[in-house]
Amino acid sequence: MAAYANSFLGGGGLLSQVTLMPEEPEDMWHTYNLLQVGDSLRASTFRKVLTESSTGSVGSNRVRTTLTISVEAIDFDTQACQLRVKGTNIQENEYVKMGAYHTIELELNRKFTLAKKVWDSVVLERIEQACDPAQQADLAAVIMQEGLANIVLVTPAMTLLRAKVEVTIPRKCGSCMMQGILRHISFDIVKCVLVASPGFVKDQFCTYLFGQAVKTDNKILLENRSKFVQVHSSSGHKYSLKEVLSDPTVTSRLADTKAAGEVKVLEDFYKMLQQEPDRAFYGVAHVEKANEAMAIDVLLISDELFRHQEVATRSRYVKLVDNVRDNGGTVRIFSSLHVSGEQLNQLSGVAAILRFPIADLSDAEEDSSSDEE
Repeated sequence: MAAYANSFLGGGGLLSQVTLMPEEPEDMWHTYNLLQVGDSLRASTFRKVLTESSTGSVGSNRVRTTLTISVEAIDFDTQACQLRVKGTNIQENEYVKMGAYHTIELELNRKFTLAKKVWDSVVLERIEQACDPAQQADLAAVIMQEGLANIVLVTPAMTLLRAKVEVTIPRKCGSCMMQGILRHISFDIVKCVLVASPGFVKDQFCTYLFGQAVKTDNKILLENRSKFVQVHSSSGHKYSLKEVLSDPTVTSRLADTKAAGEVKVLEDFYKMLQQEPDRAFYGVAHVEKANEAMAIDVLLISDELFRHQEVATRSRYVKLVDNVRDNGGTVRIFSSLHVSGEQLNQLSGVAAILRFPIADLSDAEEDSSSDEE
């Protein structure tokens, strides 16, 4: 994501608007997380315009124009990485009346300007993450079983399915997977390629892959052979990525990837929940109680919570994040498009590992209510 710094300064030196340009599909996901109902969005778009000729006949043309809309609805297609934003026009325009509805489809490599009434810490962090060139897909995985294989890229923000191969003939499947790896994996960025399967499918594929690489003198594969790590998975489906990332044999290889870091923190939370339940809380009410006691060591929170349309609800989660950091705690914001983020969402989207134990709050509430009776 490219940012244009001259737009960062507003009245009194405060951030009032920012101009950004998505450069990668993942940038559209960042943009989706930046947009909120009530924001102002200015971008180039197409509009169907009716025209009348000198003879009185009426026709229509699609013209490109720049509109500024007040955002009312946001739709994101995670597979196609397409983002459509609906709202009403709030600036005079040659083709569109004030107050008229229009849907802007944001595009790669085309600038847009976003203005907000409030720029909170979570939004600013998202912009910083999106504009950091190092925050790219540094992990790839080939997850397979007999007749099925998936190639996925794991970025700091999302898990992207890049190719799915369903072929019953082993040699043809291997050839398709080899082509997919060369097409979709950038070895200049990717630090590790996990090859996972039940049984010996992964071993047979790697033997085929590097055998072909030697035959064809494919320098890309041969020079990056050390990045390939074989690991067991229960199936060849995408959802098996979570168990693959949790495998102790690959944890050390993935120590510096964000996805592995999220999996590790979530595992630490579950271990604490089993061994010392008074130091592992989940659910916003319990986590907020722990925050009031300045007990939170690590806060786990899903980015889905920050997309809430109610300003007060979003502000509640932003305040929680800020308070934990102010008290010296660590905050891990999980992507809801990662397998670990999906799992955290099943725990209400917010959890915490505590510095010291706090008695079970539900027990305390029951005790206090029984005392009142």
